[in-house]
Amino acid sequence: MDQTRVERALAEFRAARPVLITGETEAVLVCGVEGLEQPLAEALAKLALGTPRLVLPAARLRRLGLERTLPGRVALPSIDLKRIEQLALVIDAKTDAPVAPVDGLDETALELARLALTVPVVVAVPVDPARLDDSNVERVSVEAVKNFRRNEVRRLRIVGRAPVPLEGAPETEFVVFRGGEGLRDQVAIVVGKPDLTKPVPVRLHSACLTGDLFGSLKCDCGDQLRGAVEWMAKNGGGVLLYLDQEGRGNGIANKMRAYKLQSLGFDTYDADEVLGFDLDQRHFDFAAEMLKKLGVAEVDIMTNNPVKVTALREAGLHVVSERRVIGRPTDENVRYLASKRERAGHFIDTDALFARLNAGE
Repeated sequence: MDQTRVERALAEFRAARPVLITGETEAVLVCGVEGLEQPLAEALAKLALGTPRLVLPAARLRRLGLERTLPGRVALPSIDLKRIEQLALVIDAKTDAPVAPVDGLDETALELARLALTVPVVVAVPVDPARLDDSNVERVSVEAVKNFRRNEVRRLRIVGRAPVPLEGAPETEFVVFRGGEGLRDQVAIVVGKPDLTKPVPVRLHSACLTGDLFGSLKCDCGDQLRGAVEWMAKNGGGVLLYLDQEGRGNGIANKMRAYKLQSLGFDTYDADEVLGFDLDQRHFDFAAEMLKKLGVAEVDIMTNNPVKVTALREAGLHVVSERRVIGRPTDENVRYLASKRERAGHFIDTDALFARLNAGE
């Protein structure tokens, strides 16, 4: 029941409708800054028991000029939409009031925003929940939101599978899982007939609409995707997990907002920080569970990302070896690839990439 309540709350939150978060003794009515309009702001103000607040993640506070590693909140004596937009979204904004520590309700509101794949800045209004008994406002507890991700991993199950021959990999099966992370189903692509008694070549591939489907020059995701499948087909098989984690777990809308900022000169991580996101929002525990349900115990992982390696090991899989997966460099993606190496510790030989680019490869 708790999972159902969170799922309903996420749908409401994404639709820019308020959600009631209840703690042991207090409750707040919360809504995201996306789609917040004047009629709703006025309705929230009328329900307030105390001073409403704007809850901001640490990343956004850093862009506002503060050295912060934890989220904070700013008082909203009035729910002023222009001020909220300034603090939440404007590139060169600065704090205009003291920033107080958050409480458990505030933390839960931010987690709801992250799960809903919206901008992670939230308006929270202290309320008397009894006044909302006759309303259609969705209610969710702090505990339910806190446990949501972990419970989704436990609920992970196979809901469909079928052979799907691919160009260059004719013997391929798609296995669809429900649960895990994201708002859609997860997919495992089993290439060939991998020997499950030996280390299985595995790639955890986060969905990238622009690169995987449209061949964007801003990243190397499409090359990594197709290159990994082709390599598996030629080398005894393997498993590629196609994970609903667009934009490093931020969602497609926030990815496009970040791309807009990149067009103004921000690198990929600074652009995310402007929006309130840290380096990477993804979790990979559910990916490990997908592999276990497929019978994989030992892994030859195809990745440049040390976080993926650590996540699989912590989930109980034996990572026997690692294999790098590099796409073609372009004028548009070399800065992106260099940033991944310098700021997120990815195993990328940028000198070799620049050499290949200069050689016209």
